[in-house]
Amino acid sequence: MNGVPKTMRRGPWRYLGDGDILVAAGITLLAFVGSLGLLYVAHFIRVWRIATGSPVRTKAPCTLLVFGRKLVGGQLESDFISRLDRARDNALEGLTPKVLLLGGRSDGGSLSEAEAGRRWLHGNGWPTAVPLMLEQESVDSLENLRHARDILRREGGVPAVALVTSRYHLARCLYLARRLAFEATPVAAEPAFPGGYRYVRRMALEAGYLMWIDMGFRWARLTGNQRVVARLS
Repeated sequence: MNGVPKTMRRGPWRYLGDGDILVAAGITLLAFVGSLGLLYVAHFIRVWRIATGSPVRTKAPCTLLVFGRKLVGGQLESDFISRLDRARDNALEGLTPKVLLLGGRSDGGSLSEAEAGRRWLHGNGWPTAVPLMLEQESVDSLENLRHARDILRREGGVPAVALVTSRYHLARCLYLARRLAFEATPVAAEPAFPGGYRYVRRMALEAGYLMWIDMGFRWARLTGNQRVVARLS
């Protein structure tokens, strides 16, 4: 990643040198044009329905996977704090036996997202009876989940999990988790759907990411590209 601007080291931009990902982008563009945009609309509706319909508590006690967010000058921003708040609320209500905080050093600093989240929770009323585990190697949602799965396997097996993240982010995380064979349910960070321009914009981006991933995976299976299939298995 040397020579790549920091702003392009996270999310889909970091894969611009990957031929498989670029092929997936081309297939996604063709699908968008060929469907007159309807396929994108279908993905946007999926993002919208999960964002607006997800609960703020788990239905039964389970392991929480809390997704990080890029630090700003080593500090947590509001979306990340909302995710941590939600995990704390569920823990205080006895709805989780264990929590795994996800996120590496996405801003190039020495502090990982997961460690920053741990420090915030311990300073804001975290119940000490609930263990906090850290996943600190990842810089995107797919890596979050792959590394989390490895950690949980080493701990004795992959249990049912609840994915704790911002409402706009839930659909993509849920799609990836189920591709990786997690028994996963969504838990929304915000108490209610915020609405407004920022959220519509974020959800529109998420719908594009989700369509890109989904079309790339379907094309890989159709063409027998095991490299891509393996990434999502």
